[in-house]
Amino acid sequence: MKRIAKPAGAYNIVVEEVEVPAIAPTEILIRAECSLISRGSEIWRRYVREEAIDHRAMGYSLVGRVAEVGAEVEEFETGDLVAALAPHAEYVVVEVAASQHKPAAVRLPAGLSPEAGTFWPLGTSSVLWMWETGAGPDDVMVIQGQGLVGSGCMQAAKAQGAGRVIGIDALPLRCELARELGADAVIDASAGDSVAQVLELTDGKGADIVVEAVGGRAGAQAFAEAQDMLKRGGLLQVLGLYENEPLPLYSEKIMGKRLIGSYLDASRRPAGSARTLEMLVTNQIQFAKMITHRFPYTEAAAAFDLLYNRLGETMAVLLVWDN
Repeated sequence: MKRIAKPAGAYNIVVEEVEVPAIAPTEILIRAECSLISRGSEIWRRYVREEAIDHRAMGYSLVGRVAEVGAEVEEFETGDLVAALAPHAEYVVVEVAASQHKPAAVRLPAGLSPEAGTFWPLGTSSVLWMWETGAGPDDVMVIQGQGLVGSGCMQAAKAQGAGRVIGIDALPLRCELARELGADAVIDASAGDSVAQVLELTDGKGADIVVEAVGGRAGAQAFAEAQDMLKRGGLLQVLGLYENEPLPLYSEKIMGKRLIGSYLDASRRPAGSARTLEMLVTNQIQFAKMITHRFPYTEAAAAFDLLYNRLGETMAVLLVWDN
């Protein structure tokens, strides 16, 4: 079988040949159909690193057919179309019974495409993050960054009933998509002072909730601006991944406000998973519209290069596995 690997050397993506793994009684074997590349975790925490990366960390989510079921597994059958937290590989083994993430795999409902199913983990996280904010109909929420994470949170917040959701990004593709997917207002950060625009949209009060989902090189500046966008008593939620750069936290700006990291209550994950599948089927959350590129797995190196070097052209990038 084939799998994606990242040996020593930055930007070094290869396809390697290995044996099909054997499964334990509590595991399932999945034959891949498509897998999603995570720009946040895979690019910044793996692709750009000089050291070799464990092949099990090369991947985020995958959809395929169950090829084999362990003797102690009752919830899946051979042939089921499933989504799973799994690496990029032709065949993957998923622990069902003793996984740290529950559920580690789900059967996709009828009518949900394999491509849309690859967004199940991201959708679940988006739902759980928005539940943590407690956003309701009287709240104004600002989401900085309209990449996959920011857009997922924006749609989850709207489905949750947040009163007004404002999206911010500096890339035209992402701003256009935010409008299409339901943001109440969209601020182009490249066209002016986004803090001033938020204050204008909120009659000078600031937002009740600011979700920082930028990360990367621009994350530190976004975090600083988030503190100026937030009203007293408001909540700043930080989701962006950074390049080991300190975040500028100003005491005079954060006093009287709340700050949380990307905390998820693991006990609520099964409920969040079920809610995500429901929203995917009913198009309350439209991740499939974010897919901009599909690559055969044999061209994985080009897919990673695209995500790293041509951000303005990309949203979701999928690897397609031969059947």
